[in-house]
Amino acid sequence: MRVTCTGATGFLGPGLVQGLLEAGHTVHVLSRNVEHALGRLPAGVTGSYFDGSTPLSPDALAGAEGVVHLAGEPVDQRWTHEAKHRIHQSRVEGTRVLVEAMKQAGSVRHFVCASAVGFYGGARAGQTLTEEDAPGDDFLAHVCQGWEAEALRAEEAGIRTVRLRIGVVLHPAGGVLHRMLPVFRMGAGAKVGNGQQYVSWVHREDLFQLMRFALEHPTLSGPVNATSPEPVTNATFAHTLGAVLERPAALSVPGIVLKARFGEMARVALEGQRVMPRRALEAGFQFRHPDLTGALRDLLSP
Repeated sequence: MRVTCTGATGFLGPGLVQGLLEAGHTVHVLSRNVEHALGRLPAGVTGSYFDGSTPLSPDALAGAEGVVHLAGEPVDQRWTHEAKHRIHQSRVEGTRVLVEAMKQAGSVRHFVCASAVGFYGGARAGQTLTEEDAPGDDFLAHVCQGWEAEALRAEEAGIRTVRLRIGVVLHPAGGVLHRMLPVFRMGAGAKVGNGQQYVSWVHREDLFQLMRFALEHPTLSGPVNATSPEPVTNATFAHTLGAVLERPAALSVPGIVLKARFGEMARVALEGQRVMPRRALEAGFQFRHPDLTGALRDLLSP
């Protein structure tokens, strides 16, 4: 299959591209800096310009049968007015531009669009959430709703569309785990707030596998939670990471400290969601790293 990807130089992109190539697919990437992107990717990958707002050239999706859309402004930053605007526009407008190009191309049959478990909002008191549950009513939930609404335009045009609601992706090279490791290795690991909020996490390799599964399985469509089937509380996450590193993790970071540093964005860490990947499991997807201890040992073993 000829697959076009956005976000190919981010935390997830290079690994996804490598996996697609190993599975026998041909990969074309869309990027603001095509030369830079291709320099970070394996030989044989091609590219076209895409900035998320300018209409795509007719050739950008020529012959593409599948599209995987990962591009977007990082959410993990202080949510100033300007940052909120960038986060919203990069996902909503960027998806709109991409979907319009897909419709014009006429060759795309399979669309996998990233979303996030932020769709469900926070402060749901440990409620177990599946793809059938209603969206939340905070900033990130509204971003995800707008994001997915644009993806649905592809589905309405007859393109099979999977909206992957991605949880906390674990890998030492980036994301939350990358930031936590130095502190935990010093023995200063800590839970956040009361520690009872849930962390819906996923091993990065399982996410890559699920992305390819979504792309290659023609019967799967709609929202799919991309999280491990065993979410844990923040306190359990901290304790488990400390145990795997053989370091104490008995401290606590008060919520007020996190709010002072990150503002409104701190709610993501302080509220969390308990999300289950029901539709992925029903479709037959098998997680290689379903439990946190095993996942962290795999990621952090020498």
